[in-house]
This record gives sequence, structure tokens and C-alpha cells, in this order.
Amino acid sequence: MNKDMQKYLDKAEVLIEALPYIQRFNRKIIVVKYGGSAMVDEHLKEQVIKDVTLLKLVGFKPIIVHGGGKEISRWVGKVGMEPEFVNGLRVTDEATMELAEMVLGKVNKSLVQLVESLGVRAIGISGKDGGLLAVDKKYADGEDIGFVGEIKKVNADILYDLLEKDFLPIICPVGLDDSFNTYNINADDAACAIARAMRAEKLAFLTDIEGVYKDPHDPEALISELKVSEARGLMNEGYIGGGMLPKLHNCIDAIEHGVSRVHILDGRIPHCLLLEIFTNRGIGTAILNDSEERFFTEN
Repeated sequence: MNKDMQKYLDKAEVLIEALPYIQRFNRKIIVVKYGGSAMVDEHLKEQVIKDVTLLKLVGFKPIIVHGGGKEISRWVGKVGMEPEFVNGLRVTDEATMELAEMVLGKVNKSLVQLVESLGVRAIGISGKDGGLLAVDKKYADGEDIGFVGEIKKVNADILYDLLEKDFLPIICPVGLDDSFNTYNINADDAACAIARAMRAEKLAFLTDIEGVYKDPHDPEALISELKVSEARGLMNEGYIGGGMLPKLHNCIDAIEHGVSRVHILDGRIPHCLLLEIFTNRGIGTAILNDSEERFFTEN
């Protein structure tokens, strides 16, 4: 058998390996939280959007929730404003909120443009549209951090309608309080709340880390699958810290409210989403309920 034929056979094997996953998740909702370096590197951005578009075309019902923290920080510096953080949360005064909404809207429409260029119909919406994301004011350990919102309700009907009409929704994490004031929302929190409200089959976080490690200094300690009880154990024993701690809390919260499986992926790896979902051994960390069977099998 010549090398060219072997190359084609290898491609066929990859497609066959994906088949049971395509069958299992056909017509299921998957929420993708898009952020980190994959948002600022144009090549990575293109790869992520191609991944999500492929999921749509093979029968999934994807929803993108995007951040924009790095881009907001860049623009805050550009206009001569000083960013301020309390307990890791950006303090958002009225001027910063206006700038953040402008930047997030720009990011949102650039993602819509990319998806549309690949032949899939996309609609970019803010959490303000149709009352999609209703919020209360959020405090950081009792401290006022300005126009930062805590989601109290998701109007899921809007998203069900868009999915039913075969659109790919792309959501900007901004919401309204009861007095119709505009609030910035942490994109991880928004993705988690939307996945819960939609009872998504999967929630995938694209981050700048490879996944969950038992020992962050040991590259061999990446955990491919982690049950909720195991995740709680790692947190209680002090293995998990920094930015991973609130992310794991979000993952557990999503699973305990009906999301079947949550994935933490390194968005810097091209096609990480496809590799995690469609291969027998994923490349990130999948978090699942204690009652669920593990998917991944050793080759």
C-alpha cells in the first residue's frame, strides 16, 4: 500500500472514530464559552469558529458565549483610563461600562461575520436583547465594584427560538437589572447560567490552560475525566487554586443543574474542541456527574 493511500485510510479512521460521538450528540445543545488567547490570535480565532461551525453542520446545536476581557483592558489603556480590580473582578464604573459594551459589541459582530463567511447563519445578541440575561448587582466580598452583574434569570425561550430556526446564537455577556441599567457579566458565569437554563448536553470552556492538574508542576498529571466528588476533593485538599477555583465551581454548579458534561480545554491548541469531543481520548479535562459512566477508553 502506498503512502498516499495510507494517508487517506488514516483520515477515514478519524472520521469513523468520530461517528459514535456524532450519533450520541446529534441535535443536542452545546454551549461554548469562548475566551482567552484564542480570542486575540486571529489564526486561533478562525480555528475555533471552524470547529463550532463543523459541530453545527454535523447536527449539534451550538451556542457561543464570548468574553472580551483582554480586548477591554487594551481599550481601557488606549483611552488613558486605569483598570482597577477587586478580588480579581474588574471594577466597572459608568465610563468603563460604556467602553466594555462597545468593545464586546465589536467582538460579537466579528464572530458573527466569521461564522457567516463559513456558510452558517449566525445571530449575535446581547444579554440585554429580549431580556435574555436579567441581573442583580454583584459585590466582591461586600465591596461595590460598579456595574458588574450577577445573573438571576435567563430567558431561554429566545435561544430555543433561534436554534429552532437554525441559527447559531453568539452571546455578548451584558445584562439589565430591574431598573434597566446595563451591567457587565463575567463570561464564565454567563456561559454556566445559559447552559443550565438550556439544560445543555455539554458546556465547554476555552481557556489558556490545558485542563485540571492534580499537580500543576507535573505535565503528566493532567486529569482527562473528573467526577464531581473528585473535583470537590481536589478543591478541599488544596490542589486547586487561582483562576481554576471559580471555574471548577461553575462546572460543578452546571452539572448539578442538569448539564451532562463540562469540558475545560486549552483554546491555544488548534481544533481543541473537535479533539476533545470526537476522539476516544480527549485533550482537556471532562467533568461529569458521579452517576455517569466514563466515556474515554484506553487504546
